[in-house]
Amino acid sequence: MEAASAGLAPDADVPVDPEMLAWADLIFVMEAAHKAKLQRRFGPHLKRARVVVLDIPDDYAFMQPELVALLEKKVGPHLR
Repeated sequence: MEAASAGLAPDADVPVDPEMLAWADLIFVMEAAHKAKLQRRFGPHLKRARVVVLDIPDDYAFMQPELVALLEKKVGPHLR
């Protein structure tokens, strides 16, 4: 299994691009608004990957322990 991280914000360290979406089988987003934005900006490039909304508010700090725990809980079942 391989994983990558990217963002939709203009100042993202690694911005989402069509090549990354073509590579992905499964895409996780934290909020439904992120999925909508992804579909608006990259709709034609999302034909292959399944997009999963984790329903986690995007208001945590990077690697905040509570966020890590939520991610482990919500992402884990999709990887089995």
